[in-house]
Amino acid sequence: MRKSIVLSAAVAVVLTIAVVAGALFLLRGGAEDATPTRESAEATGAGGADSSPDSDNETETDTAPRPECPAGPVAGVDLPCLGADDTDDHAADKGITVVNVWAWWCVPCRTELPAMQEVADTHPDWTVVGVHADQNAAAGADLLNDLGVDLPSYQDDSNAFASALELPRVVPITVVLVDGEVKETIAKPFAKATDITDAVEGAIAS
Repeated sequence: MRKSIVLSAAVAVVLTIAVVAGALFLLRGGAEDATPTRESAEATGAGGADSSPDSDNETETDTAPRPECPAGPVAGVDLPCLGADDTDDHAADKGITVVNVWAWWCVPCRTELPAMQEVADTHPDWTVVGVHADQNAAAGADLLNDLGVDLPSYQDDSNAFASALELPRVVPITVVLVDGEVKETIAKPFAKATDITDAVEGAIAS
């Protein structure tokens, strides 16, 4: 009888330890899963400027030189030029303007930006520019330089462009303007220059 009581007590202790250990493991796993990481943001590849990973914690201040931007405003919004102090003589809100809203951490943007460059190269009558929707200007300039993209891009630290135009909280977004007036907002990524061209021509014709 005594042996059975001792055995039962031992089993109870073992089960209690197992339950406590399991609970601690689940609690630890839940806390880790709830913490957003840069890798998870890049894996999804689409999110608003507010969802950029650790933007407020970035300490980089040196921004690589970039091409001059057309003279603003863009769709009525004044923004500084990313990596350039001066602007060229062309007005951004004159004629047909294609604005690509992007961020350095956005995975689809890495494919779309070179395609935008190809559109700019094949349509010199269009003004093709970017708006970097993130506080980390240095990372944005570095990405463009790494991709070999020469498109001028404005720097939007405060999401002013998206707010003024009431854009969805995602990137990338393509905005088609005619003389500063928004003709169409396209909130989806493009992989080919021909698809961008078709979308822009459709917006202009509408």
